[in-house]
Amino acid sequence: MTDLVRRSLTGVAFVIVIVAGIILHPIAFALVFAGMQFLMLKEFYSITQGEGIQPQKVTGYIIGLVLFATLFSYANGLVPMNLLFLIFPILFLVFIAELYRGKGNSIANIAITIMGIIYIALPFSLLNFLVFRGVPGNSEFSPKLLLGIFFILWTYDTIAYLFGMWLGKHRLFERISPKKSWEGVIGGGIFAMVTGILNSVIFQSLGLVSWMGIALIIVIFGTFGDLVESLMKRSLNIKDSGALLPGHGGILDRFDSLLMAIPFIIAWLLIFNH
Repeated sequence: MTDLVRRSLTGVAFVIVIVAGIILHPIAFALVFAGMQFLMLKEFYSITQGEGIQPQKVTGYIIGLVLFATLFSYANGLVPMNLLFLIFPILFLVFIAELYRGKGNSIANIAITIMGIIYIALPFSLLNFLVFRGVPGNSEFSPKLLLGIFFILWTYDTIAYLFGMWLGKHRLFERISPKKSWEGVIGGGIFAMVTGILNSVIFQSLGLVSWMGIALIIVIFGTFGDLVESLMKRSLNIKDSGALLPGHGGILDRFDSLLMAIPFIIAWLLIFNH
């Protein structure tokens, strides 16, 4: 099997799992995305471990799962808003747990553990507010918004890659990512905006302005998310976050753009009442 075929089959399987997790059922959504969150945390803690740094992997996994489950339960109308405030004291358990580990470099251990929670678990937990509409009080599972966001993201990534490969001459951020080009960003951005327009027709729960705003956020902050992960991998002297997806690297490599874009999409929708 050639690398291209392996990469293509992996990509198709990955898309099927994500789409199925979004559209089938709230439980399917929770299982798929909580699972993806766990795998990303696992990759993150594995690549940052070393040279005296030993993040609290199990603590990070548990807090990430509790965070996702709490927001899922609240968005689904199962628990009251008061329970959300448990998130803050739970974070401080990382500091307490470090007392009992007897490891060196405690500040770095705590910092990396909390960084994984903020960088990965928090954005993925916020996805619950994109699939449950009418939160709080009149919660309804509505996967169209998140599905449309993935359509924009995948369109942008694919077209940016093709434009960069065919036309890329002007480097976007050569110090961090030598292969990324302005041509790729512009080409991908145009098609992302077109996909946003199509989403406004297909998924009419949001209007044209809302979808265009989401597309623009994905282009800008999705690009930053990709660059941030490239910066981290460069500082760690690694090529991929993992090897779980043949031809694609790790799970974190597939979601780096989305992780950075999610909080800004949530803010856009809340601030402008979309």
